[in-house]
Amino acid sequence: MRKRETALLPGSGKELGEERDPQFVTALARGLEILRAFRRGDPPLGNQEIARRTGLPKATVSRLTYTLGVLGYLKYSPDDSRYSLSTAALALGFSALGSVAVRDIARPYMQSLADETGVSVALGARDGKSMVYLEHCRGDSPLHMGIEVGSHIKMATSAMGRAYLAALPQAERDQFLERLKADPVSWPKLRDGISQAVQDLSERGFVLSIGEWKEQVNAVGVPLALGTGTLLFALNCGGPAIILTREQLVERVGPRLVEIAKAIIADMNGLQASA
Repeated sequence: MRKRETALLPGSGKELGEERDPQFVTALARGLEILRAFRRGDPPLGNQEIARRTGLPKATVSRLTYTLGVLGYLKYSPDDSRYSLSTAALALGFSALGSVAVRDIARPYMQSLADETGVSVALGARDGKSMVYLEHCRGDSPLHMGIEVGSHIKMATSAMGRAYLAALPQAERDQFLERLKADPVSWPKLRDGISQAVQDLSERGFVLSIGEWKEQVNAVGVPLALGTGTLLFALNCGGPAIILTREQLVERVGPRLVEIAKAIIADMNGLQASA
């Protein structure tokens, strides 16, 4: 019998397509095999190297990497035609991210700021058109927004999302902005807010969302670029406007969040160097 693929199913010792299970979706299995080809510490990979690692035909790999790139699970570099994992791939398994070092390292810093301010501090990553919470720490304020790990928030209006967008290369940010133009009513305000975020990140190191994500909710956000910058996360600190004023965010909370981001990056770099 002709075998359709030579890649092995993880942990099974059997090749993809070897068992004719009518419930088995081979295309999905191939896509997941592509994602598994990326290993910790890897530089970006080209289709030829991915094909070698997975055992899949290069033509199949080319179609799958293109599709995963369009969906946001792989990040494509046009300069060298290579791919790296995006944070959307990590967001798929947010419930199992307890083993991911960035959460463990970030948590005590985040809780410290939450205790200082009395409000919430969160770590997130991009998931499509939104940001997904990967870690969340609360202060002692009785006023909370009901957001937990796994919650999604809008990218264009939240401080976390704006921090992520402002840190993206111009070309990637422009691609995202093109999607927002589909809504001519909200587009001008969203465009101006993101443009201001880019300027604020350049000048202050953090961005703001003053009642724009939710009325009477203020927040500050900073990007968190790890390794070579291919894994981009974002931190935010936010809460009710009666607790967090714009002045407090600009003068105290924003600079503290920048300090925390630098400390997390330094700790992550140290961990990777000793691994």
